[in-house]
Amino acid sequence: MSQHLVLSFIGDDSPGLVERLSDTVSRHHGNWLESRMAHLADKFAGILILSVPVDHQEALISELSDFDKLGLNVTVEAANSTPAEGTSLSLSVVGNDRPGIVKEVSQVLHSLLVNVKELNTSCEPAPMSSDMLFRTEMVLSIPRNLPLYELEAALEDISSDLIIELT
Repeated sequence: MSQHLVLSFIGDDSPGLVERLSDTVSRHHGNWLESRMAHLADKFAGILILSVPVDHQEALISELSDFDKLGLNVTVEAANSTPAEGTSLSLSVVGNDRPGIVKEVSQVLHSLLVNVKELNTSCEPAPMSSDMLFRTEMVLSIPRNLPLYELEAALEDISSDLIIELT
């Protein structure tokens, strides 16, 4: 029998962190299932889902707690492996950068009981000017009883300067 674990971590970036994590997981018979990792502002941060045999779980968690000596703060949570209910959609939002875009979009999603499964954001210069463009890509889980047109209308009501695309 195995247990799913979710690891989140952050620390100063240095070569070999992924190798050390993967080696530790492997030595405890863990299976690396899914991860998202990034270098942001001279920090290395990520989240990782793995499965580990129950009889190796405590030893793995103990060894991961020692990663703070390497400058990587690791948090471990037990997870349920049951998939969430609902329909998945991708949401893309692009507009002139300004404070509050993520807040406004997330408020609309929350009001409709839409769950954000993935969120990626970036700022980049607009192609024809020096203005900054804000981009967000989301994967959403929408309730089965929420009509798509209702979600689209609510998102389009946020602001006329945002380009909203659902796929």
